[in-house]
Amino acid sequence: MTPFRRSRISLLLISILWRIQLLIAQNNDQLIMVALKKELGIPIWSSNDSSYCSWEGVRCNSDLSLVEMLELSDRKIGGNITLISELKALKWLDLSNNKLQGSIPSSFGNLTQLEFLDLSLNIFGSSIPPELGKLKNLRSLNLSGNYLVSNIPDELKNLENLQDLQVSGNRLNGSVPSWIGNFTKLRVFAAYENDLSGKIPSNLGSLSGLRLLNLHSNLLEGPIPESIFSSGKLEVLVLTMNKLVGNLPLSVGSCQGLSNLRIGDNKLTGSIPTSVGNISSLTYFEADNNNLSGEVVREFAQCNNLTLLNLAFNGFTGTVPPEFGELANLQELILSGNSLIGEIPDSLLKCKNLSKLDLSINRLNGTLPRELCKAPKLQFLRVSQNSLRGEIPSEIGNCVKLLELQLGNNYLTGIIPPEMGQIKNLQIALNLSFNHLHGSLPSELGKLDKLVALDISSNQLSGSIPSALKGMLSLIEVNFSHNSLTGQVPVFTPFQKSPNSSFYGNKGLCGEPLGISCGNSFDSDQTYHHRVSYKVVLAVIGSGLAVFVSVSIVVFLFMMREKQEMAAKSEEIAEEKNPDPALIIAGNVFVENLKQAIDFDSVVKATLKESNKLHSGTFSSTYKAVMPSGLILSVKRLNSIDRTVIHHQNKMIRELERLSKLFHEHLIRPVGFVIYEESAILLHNYLPNGTLAQHFRDSIAAEKDFEPDWPTRLSIAIGVAEGLAFLHHVAIIHLDISTSNVILDSNLKPLLGEIEISKLLDPSKGTASISAVAGSFGYIPPEYAYTMQVTAPGNVYSYGVVLLEILTTRSPVDESFGEGIDLVKWVHTAPERGDTPEQILDSRLSTVSFAWRKQMLAVLKVALLCTDTTPAKRPKMKKVVELLQEVN
Repeated sequence: MTPFRRSRISLLLISILWRIQLLIAQNNDQLIMVALKKELGIPIWSSNDSSYCSWEGVRCNSDLSLVEMLELSDRKIGGNITLISELKALKWLDLSNNKLQGSIPSSFGNLTQLEFLDLSLNIFGSSIPPELGKLKNLRSLNLSGNYLVSNIPDELKNLENLQDLQVSGNRLNGSVPSWIGNFTKLRVFAAYENDLSGKIPSNLGSLSGLRLLNLHSNLLEGPIPESIFSSGKLEVLVLTMNKLVGNLPLSVGSCQGLSNLRIGDNKLTGSIPTSVGNISSLTYFEADNNNLSGEVVREFAQCNNLTLLNLAFNGFTGTVPPEFGELANLQELILSGNSLIGEIPDSLLKCKNLSKLDLSINRLNGTLPRELCKAPKLQFLRVSQNSLRGEIPSEIGNCVKLLELQLGNNYLTGIIPPEMGQIKNLQIALNLSFNHLHGSLPSELGKLDKLVALDISSNQLSGSIPSALKGMLSLIEVNFSHNSLTGQVPVFTPFQKSPNSSFYGNKGLCGEPLGISCGNSFDSDQTYHHRVSYKVVLAVIGSGLAVFVSVSIVVFLFMMREKQEMAAKSEEIAEEKNPDPALIIAGNVFVENLKQAIDFDSVVKATLKESNKLHSGTFSSTYKAVMPSGLILSVKRLNSIDRTVIHHQNKMIRELERLSKLFHEHLIRPVGFVIYEESAILLHNYLPNGTLAQHFRDSIAAEKDFEPDWPTRLSIAIGVAEGLAFLHHVAIIHLDISTSNVILDSNLKPLLGEIEISKLLDPSKGTASISAVAGSFGYIPPEYAYTMQVTAPGNVYSYGVVLLEILTTRSPVDESFGEGIDLVKWVHTAPERGDTPEQILDSRLSTVSFAWRKQMLAVLKVALLCTDTTPAKRPKMKKVVELLQEVN
């Protein structure tokens, strides 16, 4: 046999063997996929076993029909996944956000071709299998949001191609391995919310182009390594809530692309390096609750993109740098809890986007600037516990967007300006306590109908408490103590419900809740000298009353008629003044079959009529809009327009288009939008059943016709939880979870609304502070008061309040709970009061059947977990869904 012939025979044999192996491999993959379909019970996979490559979430090699990708995220999958390790050609495996539990299969280490592995947001326990260290081709590994314990195994040091390593939200302990610093290709390392201890490796980032490092909420000690900044490519650094010491390295200034730097809640010392001024892209800088010292670095003024600067509760001295007035994008400046002196710089009023100014607990002197309200978006002004002098300027009434005003514990003099009554949005608090204010209380304060807390204690105020203060309809907490007020306390529920200490120290006050009678004095001598026949007096009084009543009726009827005519004329004038709709800048309808049915001019006109308003929320007002075609829409006009919306319309449009494709059965998707002048309107399908809050109000009103509906309520609770869990999975943090943002369709299926608001108005996708107060009163988590950050645990708290409403049919804030007590505190303190479950739960449901009562008590346990005061102790929404489904 010639050599040529032998060579041909060899090649033929190799070809035959290769084909045999291919057939075996193809047959093997087919058998595995059929078995997987049966084990995991995935309904979307076809019953045609031979076409497994066309199944949803499956991608095969086009030549060999071998499975290369399994994309099975958010499929509610449970069961044994070990079989997947037999798919030898697999390169991409995504099983995130499912119900997988037990240990991560060690056999996954046999998937030697694997480049992407995502097992996040499941219920995996035990430790990370060391066998994963055999996946030499792995570029991305995400094991976050499980219940993994023990340390990060050293075997993972063999993953030299790793670019993305995420193990956050587990129960890992031990130290951050030093070998992670040897990964030359590492771009992302996230291990936050674990129990990792020891030091951050000194070589971390020195060999790689590290872009994101997030290690917050661990037990890490030692200094922040210089190496983190050595590549100059770092974009996000989050090291909050650890035990780090030492200085912030000087090399931080070399990271030109650093946008987010958070090192709060540590034990850092020294001053902030002036090189921070070189970071042109810096957007958020938080270093609160440390032991930093020196002067506040003026070089921050060079960071043109700076939106948030939080240096609260350190040891900073010197003055507030006037250069900060050059920061056109600054929204929040928080310098409270330091030792700053000097005046409040007038230049800060140039910050047109400034929403929050917190200079409280310092040593500031001087006076309040008269032009304070030149900052047009100012919502939070906190300058309490300083040494400010002089009068409160009457121009304070121009701060019409203020939600909170804290001026307590200063040396302010003069009167309370009546112009304060013009701050109609004032909601959270008005605190003027511990000053030297005198004069009477202005009745104009009664116009503050949204205000929740009023404190004017420890001043030198005199006169009576005006009855006009009854207009403060939202009032819960009041304190008039230690003044020189006189007369009767007006009969007003928030006053009578307050403790008597709220009125102590006013010798001339009487009535409830002081328990001091306001008896009328009667001068008998004067009466004797001016005695008149009682019959004459009665006759005169009777005649006078008759004339008065007659005239009053005529005047009343005349005024009612005139009022109706004036209202009609006003409406006609309004229509005459607005014959043409506002200039529409942009608009689009995302749903093809609705494009012909929606008229943008009609949409805009609908938002100009108060009669069309359905309800108002924190960030938007919702209107009913009837199109000329007969189609009814629910349209949402944003209350405050973020600069992203106005100056980056294309970005907003892309975001809305993406959200319109984001499908989940418990989320409301936008069907379009309209931008006109400086307003933005979002379009949705109209749902006539209204909100969950309205549903509860209707159930209370219809007491006689009430139908027990616990299964419906439980279904609503689960639906809202599933929608919120999905949002968290796609990295969207909701800004305003409340029963007013849960819309019910015709079958009472819940749909969570205002998703777009969460994306459009929060530039950091849920981890940043924002320009408006996030959330509705009663739903805001306790930690928000000092962090002003919107987080996933904060969302869980707000959802827990919704659960408590579902269980109790009570509002989050109710004066019947007592002073300073909301629904959460009322429920949590029930055992101390000796209340039974029936005194907490809606007894109209809990007493119907033992089974219902048992389910309600189980849901109550979930609600208590969600509303824990410590964010780290609250369950993730994925876990909440599981707990509620177990109840069901």
